Amino acid sequence: MARQVKRAFKYRFYPTDEQAAELDRTFGCARLVYNKALEERTRTWYTEQRRVTYVQSSAALTAWKKTPELAFLNEVSSVPLQQALRHLQTAFTNFFAGRARYPRFKSRKKSRASAEYTGSAFRWRDGELTLAKMRQPLAIVWSRPLPAGAEPSTVTVSRDSAGRWFCSILCTSAIARLDPVDAAVGVDAGVTSLVTLSTGEKVTNPRHERRDRARLARAQRALARKAAGSANRDKARRRVARVHARITDRRRDFLHKLSTRLVRENQTVVIEDLNVAGMVANHCLARAILDAAWRDLRTMLEYKADWYRRELVVIDRWFPSSKLCSRCGTIAGEMTLDVREWECGGCGAVHDRDVNAARNVLAAGLAVSACGAGVRPQRESSRTGRSATKQENQPATVGLPRL
Repeated sequence: MARQVKRAFKYRFYPTDEQAAELDRTFGCARLVYNKALEERTRTWYTEQRRVTYVQSSAALTAWKKTPELAFLNEVSSVPLQQALRHLQTAFTNFFAGRARYPRFKSRKKSRASAEYTGSAFRWRDGELTLAKMRQPLAIVWSRPLPAGAEPSTVTVSRDSAGRWFCSILCTSAIARLDPVDAAVGVDAGVTSLVTLSTGEKVTNPRHERRDRARLARAQRALARKAAGSANRDKARRRVARVHARITDRRRDFLHKLSTRLVRENQTVVIEDLNVAGMVANHCLARAILDAAWRDLRTMLEYKADWYRRELVVIDRWFPSSKLCSRCGTIAGEMTLDVREWECGGCGAVHDRDVNAARNVLAAGLAVSACGAGVRPQRESSRTGRSATKQENQPATVGLPRL
């Protein structure tokens, strides 16, 4: 049975000079409206102890357009400006709910240049996309077709730091449910091997950043030699950004293929709730951990498991998967990271550290999946002194990935 979900399909496009100029103006106006509304909300709260709503911000935008100083806001489409106010409202909603920090001002150099168009601000006809205030459709490179009969609901246009233009088309599409399978797999994340599976298979870490490290270093040295504010420095900055974009694209492509394979081949996927933020505090491993992008892999597994009706189980980060013997259940003593094989003192079994951890992760996840969170395998207390017997059976969440 197919399921209707919202998906965003991201494509690269090449604007004309006229279109690029129009989009640049739109990006700047949307950023200005966002910052000005944020400033007004902050001022009102500190001076009057009063919250400003989206409706009041929208009315203020209308008043700004009538002033001589901000009359240029009328030259671009009004929809991206209204969407900027909606995004600010969402940011404040998340802040007051405790899910995010206080909204910050958008920077012209550091923030992502983007603008969102709803259905009233673009025309989709015969496979061609034309934005408001533009006479010609965008020259989109259709790397893959949209789903048959798909009607875009919103279009987000952006430009990355490397100067590449993208449009993300949000539409509703049908995803066929995969046939149930009997297989289940435990996944142990690592650095040498990106993941080790409970089947004994090890997926080698491609180390995309290290493969392009020499090229990145040359580009960064060339950038350091350029005079600040010069055109040559801007060109050198783009060359550095292109190297970073190449690394990011290759990493994302690899993780998409790996996560899709795990979800397709297994009915249940069990992973650990890793404290990545704490791990990167180790300066010796921080670069390798960030290059592995474990958080991105987990996010992909979450929404793909939800799409295809698979089960994703996340076990507690304090579960001693590496030190627990998968054969007899004995917990070994302290074990440093350089120990890759160890012998159990209880049964004498010799374990590969990563394979043993993956098997323990699978066993703990299956116990939760079959019997609920009340059935817990043997655990040790956490370093914080509190009980570490909690297990987490976290359902996959719906996401809107940019594919």
